[in-house]
Amino acid sequence: MAKVERVREVLTEPLSSDYLRKRMDEGWRPVAVEWQRESASSAADPGTLSNEVPYGLRISEDGKQLAEEPAEKQALMLIMEKVVQDSPFSEIAAELNRQGFRTRQGFNWNEATVFDMLPRLIDAGPQLLDGEEWVQRRKRLVLSASAGYERQDRPRH
Repeated sequence: MAKVERVREVLTEPLSSDYLRKRMDEGWRPVAVEWQRESASSAADPGTLSNEVPYGLRISEDGKQLAEEPAEKQALMLIMEKVVQDSPFSEIAAELNRQGFRTRQGFNWNEATVFDMLPRLIDAGPQLLDGEEWVQRRKRLVLSASAGYERQDRPRH
């Protein structure tokens, strides 16, 4: 399979057909378009939630606050555990997929989607690390790591 290059450009002027033609002549093809405009109000009403609910949370039934989304929280916990184990993103994505977790859009995980979760993991980390579930996972990680060190220390014949 041929290697695919991707470039994200921030436009400094309006997009023109000449610019698109030039890039396509260089071998590039457009794969996505992102649009932006000024919001109707200058400041969001502090009583409303932003359009994007952080991964691991959902809008509560009363519609006024955020509540934990259990499946997404479990995915975050798994990502946290694998990051602590210094697992590569490809391995983390494979394990998320193996366990049946999907991205919020319903897709399989890949290295990029795991990487995109890192800022959310930083935000959610204090709550994740403070819970009893993490205490149990940490014990399991420590036992697993110490068993690995014992196997490495044994003389090989």
